[in-house]
Amino acid sequence: MVKIALLIVCAFLTGSIPVGVLVAKTKGVDLKRVGSGNIGATNVLRSIGKRPAALTLLGDMLKGTLAVALARYFGMGTFYEGLVGLSAILGHNFSVFLGFRGGKGVATSLGVFILYSPQTALITFIIWLVVVLTTKYSSLAALISFVLLPINIILFDSKDKLPVALLAAFFILIRHSDNIQRLMKGTERRIGERV
Repeated sequence: MVKIALLIVCAFLTGSIPVGVLVAKTKGVDLKRVGSGNIGATNVLRSIGKRPAALTLLGDMLKGTLAVALARYFGMGTFYEGLVGLSAILGHNFSVFLGFRGGKGVATSLGVFILYSPQTALITFIIWLVVVLTTKYSSLAALISFVLLPINIILFDSKDKLPVALLAAFFILIRHSDNIQRLMKGTERRIGERV
């Protein structure tokens, strides 16, 4: 149990690393004060550009993948791999380095599932990409792709992973509550739209 607790804490701290904030800082930009104020890749893209956004996306994904990889390395089993992965997502969403504020967890969640459930991670990414290309709304793409994640787990992977998928989808929904309201009002910014 001590090992599990340490892995959960380490995953939370790793998830808390605000990659977008650090990338923006190298460009002399305070990411929390520009655009939407969000620390994720979408706001980096709008506020700084494509390369910093790609770096942010990769870094945020790696936080989730690394958490699951560590749990797997120590032979924690499927349930605890998922738990450690969820801890990394929560770390991103409620970063200790940002006063327990953070991002929306999309890239970190995808990073978790890249290792936890590769086939459903690929399906989730494809759904996200199709929605982005057809609507230009990153938030809508995240909502649709992750709401469908539990169904894809049932169809294409072990049902043992369903609780983790449900929680990941729930976190995405909660963190996108403002986006949902803006989508309904027609005021949501499209991906790539400069601020």
